[in-house]
Amino acid sequence: MRADPVKTWLTAHLGLVYLFLYGPIVVLVVLSFNASGLPTAWTGFSTDWYAKLIQNEAILASVRNSLIVAFSSTAISTVIGTLLAMGLEEGRPSGALEALVTAPMIIPDIVLAIALLSFYTLLHMTLGLHSIILSHAVFNIAFVCTVVRTRFKHFDRSIIEASIDLGAGEFTTFRRVTLPVIAPGVIAAALLSFTLSIDEFIIAYFTAGAGRASTTFPMQIYSMIRFGVTPEINAAATIVMGVSFMLVFLSQRLSREVE
Repeated sequence: MRADPVKTWLTAHLGLVYLFLYGPIVVLVVLSFNASGLPTAWTGFSTDWYAKLIQNEAILASVRNSLIVAFSSTAISTVIGTLLAMGLEEGRPSGALEALVTAPMIIPDIVLAIALLSFYTLLHMTLGLHSIILSHAVFNIAFVCTVVRTRFKHFDRSIIEASIDLGAGEFTTFRRVTLPVIAPGVIAAALLSFTLSIDEFIIAYFTAGAGRASTTFPMQIYSMIRFGVTPEINAAATIVMGVSFMLVFLSQRLSREVE
């Protein structure tokens, strides 16, 4: 039986695309276990660079800052984004309002970063971790709202009416009925928000201010990479990529449950 040439070509094309996308990532992971200090020449397997990474106080401090920013901005954006999703679903907004809500997802990061920096300057606001948290929250709200609204598309509103008919108040109905039903979507949105905040660099770089006290992990890696790529940087990138992959995987699984 002869193979379909079109199917063969498409399979080969798909393989080349995957190689182009994930080949550099595989190389980075492999070189993070390179015994040599050279960024590309393989001299043997070693985990020393991961040990040195854990002992690096500057990196550990930046990781703490990133976690503070990620958890705080995720909490803020999840609450506001969920309430925004509920309001949009109840209000049936126009197309213009829909576009306005999703604009932060479409606007380039550099534009949003400059806009936020200009806004903080206008308010004479000092920059630091708090400004990064607010900026990441602004960036993530649109993503949270979009994910949670996906859950509302499959939401049976008759159970809300039944709860109210049985004498439950609006807050009790939300706490006992609405929130448990949309919980998978809310958790998926929170995981996505956390991942975006951990990985985000441009907005944090513009709104962090001066000093190491507000240096996040991506900013620390950027400052290190300016002096050349080392296996230590490869190890840091591998850890970030692994954590991001797991969080995105969990978010996708929860999103599928929502659908």
